[in-house]
Formats: sequence, structure tokens, C-alpha cells
Amino acid sequence: MTQDIEADAKGDLQNVIVYVSQGLPADAKFEPPQEPAEIDQKGCMYQPHVVTVRASQELKVVNSDSTTHNIHPMPNNNRELNQSQAPGAPFSMTFAREEIAIPVKCNIHPWMRSYIAVFKHPYFAVSGKDGSFEIPNLPPGSYTITAWHEKLGTVFQKITIGESETKTMEFVFKAAPGS
Repeated sequence: MTQDIEADAKGDLQNVIVYVSQGLPADAKFEPPQEPAEIDQKGCMYQPHVVTVRASQELKVVNSDSTTHNIHPMPNNNRELNQSQAPGAPFSMTFAREEIAIPVKCNIHPWMRSYIAVFKHPYFAVSGKDGSFEIPNLPPGSYTITAWHEKLGTVFQKITIGESETKTMEFVFKAAPGS
């Protein structure tokens, strides 16, 4: 079983990672949240399919199934982990460096796939079932906003945000010929 492209009837995409990729001060420091993010292995699927964390934020891994699973993130810029997990035995991991997006697989159940995106700042979101997303509290400035989808790739837009201003963005992905 592979992960299909999840879109609603209007073509709005779910599981798109949207984030500020340029424009934040290079020396800006952001403390990771104290609350852990969570990924669950439920129904032999990773839930959510795309999980976002901040660098050094705890990611709690849960196994709600009655079978043993394995979580195997395969990063390029962070430490690789390949952890077997018995039912009901949660554990935690962290990623030290920003990386978008880390593929995750289960070595026991090959159809189980997921992605972890790690950010050094708090300005990111994952699109919902209707394709919507929100990046709150973005300070005034000019930014490049990038949208990443596991099958459709990456697109970006430049945007300028003024004081107390809200903007709407729409990203258009184009499928590769023959896909």
C-alpha cells in the first residue's frame, strides 16, 4: 500500500508542509516548545502522515496497535534511528538540525511511510484536509514561503507582510508528465 495524493473534490491538497524558507534574521533564536509533538502507529499507519517539530523538541512515538512496529527515520542532516517498538511502549526522540522532510518507514510493515519536518523557527504549518494552512504571528517583513509535497515537489512564493496584516496564499503544484 502506498500513500496516495490526498486532495478534496476541488483539488486542495492535504499534507503539504508550508514554511518560511527565507527572510528571517540569520541570528534569530527560537526556543523549542516544551510540549512534545506526537506520531502514533495506529491501524498499521503512521498518524499523522506528516509531523512537524522544532529542532530539539521532543517527538513522542506511540504504538497503539497490538503488534510490534519499527520506526526508521532516514535523515540526511540528523542522526538516524532504527527503533523496534512493542505495543504500548512509547519512547521519544529529538532532531538537532533543521531538515525538510525526513522520510520514515517501518521495516516490519513496508507500506507504512511518513515524513518528519524539523524547523529551527516556529513559522510553518501542514495543510489540512481542505488544503488550508495558517502561519500565525509572522512578524512584518519580506519572506519566501515554500510549500513541499512528498510526490509533487516544492514550490515557493515571495510575500511581504505589513504590521497587523493578513495575507492569503495559494500554491499550485504541477504533476510531472506521466505521473
